[in-house]
Amino acid sequence: MEELRKLEKVQRMLEFMESRGVSNSDHHSNRFLANLILLLIEPCGDLGMNDKCCLLSQLIPALSSAFLEDAYQHHLVTTKQENSGFQQSLVGNAMRSCNQTKECSLLQSCNENTPMVGLDSMQMAKSTLEDFCRSYFMFHGLDVSKPQSIFKYLPILSFTESYIYQLDKMNEKLLQTPNNRKSISGEKDERETQVSVSYISNDSVRPLVTILKRKGLLTERIREELRHGEEYWALERKLCYALINKEEILVEDVMKAIHLKSFDYRVMNLLLYQLRGAKVEELHMEFLSISEFLVEVSDDLYDYEDDVLENNFNILRMFIRIYGASTAPAMLAKCISEAEDKYESLLKSLDPQLSLSYQKRCAEATKEGGKVSEHPLGTWNIPTVIQDEELYRLKLKSDTS
Repeated sequence: MEELRKLEKVQRMLEFMESRGVSNSDHHSNRFLANLILLLIEPCGDLGMNDKCCLLSQLIPALSSAFLEDAYQHHLVTTKQENSGFQQSLVGNAMRSCNQTKECSLLQSCNENTPMVGLDSMQMAKSTLEDFCRSYFMFHGLDVSKPQSIFKYLPILSFTESYIYQLDKMNEKLLQTPNNRKSISGEKDERETQVSVSYISNDSVRPLVTILKRKGLLTERIREELRHGEEYWALERKLCYALINKEEILVEDVMKAIHLKSFDYRVMNLLLYQLRGAKVEELHMEFLSISEFLVEVSDDLYDYEDDVLENNFNILRMFIRIYGASTAPAMLAKCISEAEDKYESLLKSLDPQLSLSYQKRCAEATKEGGKVSEHPLGTWNIPTVIQDEELYRLKLKSDTS
């Protein structure tokens, strides 16, 4: 809540700037100016507004790009020299800076180029990281049973997944407040929602892109997958709002969303190629893309009732709206069958040992999920459809109250 309040101040300043004509078409420039104005209006000793303006007028000519670059390098050098108590100093400096700018949060820290992740996000991302290591490392010739293989690449992979997970959770919370200004479980603060939408919609992965670029890990393909993530979140909001508000849903949007949904796995996979200095294996990427689709569908079927309750994207929910309750299961089964055919074809194209290892991993994952099946992804079990979602939620709420 505190992070959102601070984001709200920036949003209000952006609105004020626009009303006074002090803005342009570039939202990064506008956000920079908003942060600067918030800093200028903060009390600072005996300096008045006029004193601050005069000070800026005198010093602006000296603030060249070369000076700022030197200042940045000086900051890096002095920071590296603080070997003792480095983390405490960094936190202290960050907190002081945030108090001055009134712009401090986990998702948008004091410096937009310094992304931060919360411990909760790291803890909740660990199951995805474990699955990625056990399922994808084999495609890189890495032995997941050797700790050296994992810890060599874990910092970047863990940070990236945790940052993405953080944004994903923020987006899911927005789904509980559709356009009718009421959440599924009751009223919700409209301003809080507007601030969240503003942040999640305005290049929210930019800080992550910046840090990957500085580490020499950013490629155009990784950047594209991160854009796919933002596109997925936008589609998820669009489709779930449409579902709640009984608006039209296009099957093209649904299929695009389900294929985009696993973008975080593809980002981590591409990062692993970069970390290893290896060329991307296109056959592996294509095979894993089909596998990701089937896993996402399987997860949606397993989480169907929960997704109805929480208004999350779910392919079965969408198909029921598009095709009707009686036809939706058959249409979804057709999609699954077509994907399975492609999966089996690409599986045969893999190295035989890799193919066996991946099938073994799928069997392990299926068993760990509580299913026993000869099929590598488990038995397909389409749950009983919920024809009236609103009634289902009301009934569940009354049963638990």
